[in-house]
Amino acid sequence: MAKIDLDAMSIEELAVLRDGVSAKLLEKVAARQVELEAEMERLSQYGKPAKKALVAPVVTKPKKSEKKQDQPSEPPVAEAA
Repeated sequence: MAKIDLDAMSIEELAVLRDGVSAKLLEKVAARQVELEAEMERLSQYGKPAKKALVAPVVTKPKKSEKKQDQPSEPPVAEAA
């Protein structure tokens, strides 16, 4: 594969390259997905029916403002005399 000098390319040329790369990636992903689905179908004849993979839920950290609200406030401590 020929090396491309990205620094020498104009913004328009880079945008065209990006679009071409995105289209090629989509094409390859779609082809691979078809292959995997066919493989799953073929393998499903040997046992349990194939299940589509479940996507795990995204775990997010609570925001700082939410953390402060969720934590119980401590009662003020009286100072010793």
